[in-house]
Amino acid sequence: MMKRLFFLLLMSCAVSFQALAQTSADDPTFAPTVKVGKVLDRGDSIQYMELSNVYVYPQMEFKNQRQQASYMRLVKNVKAVLPIAKDARYLLVETAEFLETLPNKKAKEEHMKRVEASIFKEYKPKMKKLTYSQGKLLIKLIHRECNSSSYEAIQAFMGPVRASFWQVFAWTFGASLKKTYDAEGTDRLTERVVLMVEAGQI
Repeated sequence: MMKRLFFLLLMSCAVSFQALAQTSADDPTFAPTVKVGKVLDRGDSIQYMELSNVYVYPQMEFKNQRQQASYMRLVKNVKAVLPIAKDARYLLVETAEFLETLPNKKAKEEHMKRVEASIFKEYKPKMKKLTYSQGKLLIKLIHRECNSSSYEAIQAFMGPVRASFWQVFAWTFGASLKKTYDAEGTDRLTERVVLMVEAGQI
């Protein structure tokens, strides 16, 4: 059941795949990157370097060891689940684009079955290793990557009845597919960690 739920979370990213396809090529990786090139200026060849973003924040100040430990857990959890959320986005952009080339509904359904089987095979071992808090964080980071809550996307793809079923299922584990990511509000600290992880700074 949990692996099926994860597949639905992956599918939720497809709602906004067109917008993502325009930006994914420029996203930072998980290590600092340097791009070297050259331009012509009045007949002269001038080399240049492009560096990945560097984020500068005030030094973290902790009131006590418990607060510090909580922050360190957040960093660990982001590093654990952010690659999965990004994999979901890239996979679904690629899948959505390929589906556009298929001739009919039957061919698309058969392809999606193959994709589903591949996802289960690759990600089930990873998902089994996630903690409860990492699973809840993954739901939020998938929303961050895909610009849509999992519930909204499942509802769009599979209808309100199925969406309600999976929402109840997630609720029994203390999670919610309606959770959204608020980079400027409740998830501000998480966003700071995500950006720094993406840039390879932590």
